[in-house]
Amino acid sequence: MRILDDRLYSENHLWVKKERKKQAKIGITEFFSVKGEEIINIDLPEEGDEFEKEDIFGSLETVEEVYDLAMPVSGTVISVNEKVLDNVDILNEDPYDEGWLIKVELSDTSELDELLPPEDYELKISKEFEEIIPEKIMEEEE
Repeated sequence: MRILDDRLYSENHLWVKKERKKQAKIGITEFFSVKGEEIINIDLPEEGDEFEKEDIFGSLETVEEVYDLAMPVSGTVISVNEKVLDNVDILNEDPYDEGWLIKVELSDTSELDELLPPEDYELKISKEFEEIIPEKIMEEEE
């Protein structure tokens, strides 16, 4: 799984890439595809919607379940990636570039300091996969 060095990461498998002084792009990591969960639908907010950190701003549906998308930072949505709404396969194929979800005007740039740097996110992922792999083996044996 790729973890890019030019982004910060949330505990909920979202990435944040600061673009301008108070603007950032937000997207999902490759976590879902590596888990073997194909994304089949996504629900995103409208431009102009405002969110506080940890507010639910949308949802992502895989073949197995629906996940709420929690805002990693507070801000106002200034752009929504219409391409992913029209073709969710982009999220399975390229979640870091073409598959970004929203752009936000940040309310508080200091919240970026609370996100995980790439190396910490990598540690988190490796721990989660240690838990997932035995579960997947058990399911396959049944």
